Amino acid sequence: MKLRNRLFLGLLLLVVLVAPTLMFAKGNGSDRVQFFQSITVNSDEQVGDVVCIFCSIHLAGTATGDTVAIMGSILVDGAAKGDVVAVGGGIQLGEDASVAGNTVGIGGGVSKHPGASVKGEVVSQSGAGVFAGLVVSMILVPLIPVVLIVWLIVWLLRRDRPPSATPVAYR
Repeated sequence: MKLRNRLFLGLLLLVVLVAPTLMFAKGNGSDRVQFFQSITVNSDEQVGDVVCIFCSIHLAGTATGDTVAIMGSILVDGAAKGDVVAVGGGIQLGEDASVAGNTVGIGGGVSKHPGASVKGEVVSQSGAGVFAGLVVSMILVPLIPVVLIVWLIVWLLRRDRPPSATPVAYR
């Protein structure tokens, strides 16, 4: 294949992968997304969606979208106009906390101050069994297809190998 065709195909692949993300991206730039670094929304700030993976969120201001922490916890002292979800961590609603949507804490549960208000449903699951189930479902289950593909490749390569010659013993 010529270099020109390879460059064209590479550029086409890049456009196919990036274009849907750019076309369906929404928001006004006020969303916050972090990996391995905690997010703090101060009391004078207003943000859109807040997503944190392997870190924690402290919401003292206002979040107009959803607030999600995966393998991290959420502390709400402000207002969340969307859902508040923590998977693999807990949610703590302070005295002045206000959640307009649902509150879901799986792994660490939901701790709610009597003065906090939640307009939607509150789902709280905590305990060692829940956390162990999360680890199995988030780490081990996705590895099953990879293990099966490697096993299939090894099986196919060994199947096509000619049988080894039997050594002849001379006396």
